[in-house]
Amino acid sequence: MSFPMFEALFGSRIRARLIRFFMLNPHTAYSSSEISEKTMLPRAEVTRDLRKLVKAKMLRESSRKRVKVFQLHPNFPFFAELKGLVVKSNVDVPKQAFHKFKTVGDVKLLLTGGLFLDDPKSKTDLVLVINNSNRSKLARAMERLEAEIGQDIRFVLMDTDELNYRLNMLDRFLIQFLEGPYQEVVNRLPGWKRVIAGIRK
Repeated sequence: MSFPMFEALFGSRIRARLIRFFMLNPHTAYSSSEISEKTMLPRAEVTRDLRKLVKAKMLRESSRKRVKVFQLHPNFPFFAELKGLVVKSNVDVPKQAFHKFKTVGDVKLLLTGGLFLDDPKSKTDLVLVINNSNRSKLARAMERLEAEIGQDIRFVLMDTDELNYRLNMLDRFLIQFLEGPYQEVVNRLPGWKRVIAGIRK
């Protein structure tokens, strides 16, 4: 299931993002301001849809230090089915979602795994090889992507010098990632296919 299809199924981008957020963070209670910040959605619209989800008994409303907080209802009967749809939608994240990283620096390689491929064994969701990276722009790009996905993203950032060093040293972490399932979103490294063929032979 694609991102646009998931949003169309629930009638709005905001509701779809809220559902995705709670499905992936079922054990934590959040205030409307925290949810608005994490999902990067307007607070007024978040509050409106939270009320609807409480009325539908998907969410449970309670109080924390006199502040209303919301959490996935523990007895919500369609948790497994909705969680499955969310996972499938995250696997099919549009490549446009990664365009934000173009402003971070000279992107040479962008590989997705982990949550993007529904691979719970992977310790990393995103490998970024970027030369001359801007850390503050990277932080903003990552925040926007996490807001869309609905979950924290485990990522590794390096430049081409570090990538070559890790490959030459047969870095265990990197080799394990490359031996597992992953997808190339950006590949501007000459000879990368030969490198992968050598690792997987």
